[in-house]
Amino acid sequence: MKLLAIDTATEACSAAILVDSEIRQKLVIAPRKHAELILSMVDELISDAGISLAQLDALAFGRGPGSFTGIRIAAGITQGIAYAANIPVVPISNLAALAQSAAEKGKHANIFSAIDARMQEIYWCEYNTLDDGTVTPACDEAVSSPDKAIVTSSDSIKYFGVGSGWKTYADVLSKTLNHKLEGFDPEALPQSKDILTLAKRDFEQGKSVEADKAIPVYLRNKVAG
Repeated sequence: MKLLAIDTATEACSAAILVDSEIRQKLVIAPRKHAELILSMVDELISDAGISLAQLDALAFGRGPGSFTGIRIAAGITQGIAYAANIPVVPISNLAALAQSAAEKGKHANIFSAIDARMQEIYWCEYNTLDDGTVTPACDEAVSSPDKAIVTSSDSIKYFGVGSGWKTYADVLSKTLNHKLEGFDPEALPQSKDILTLAKRDFEQGKSVEADKAIPVYLRNKVAG
């Protein structure tokens, strides 16, 4: 299988390619430079892999939530490449990508992803890790003030927090999860390599869409960067 993923939804700008079982990724932390960098990353990965865009089975992208501008960049580039190469698209949640990273790094079974949404709010969702190692949402994605975030599991379930929301609102979120919190990583950002992991699963399950359906998910209508 050959998949390409791009992500520009947060400060991190990344692209990754899966060829058979090997994943290669390019990643830089470069706020406001995503539009300048992402296409060259894609070109380098495709060239190094020795394939053309048309040989890809699908293209995945971080469809949000995150920076309004960043999500639009990823969606626009994804649509352009998918149309030109006539390949399907697999949209992946950036909150899910964060959770996937935590599941793989720390083998955490239950994860609370939170991205700083500015305007004193966070984008958030809780995830469970499946037997195959991929994550699945345990609730609907939401945007709210951090004190309005909730977890739905029983008291015996422990969560690991991940994402920039934990960097800005660690005190509030720690109180929300209380004794359910086993730790958190406030520095984690969504990465294309984790998007690829989820995209491979979704593609194999027939969850790809046509290029014109590669649309952003904002969760709210007010612009937050």
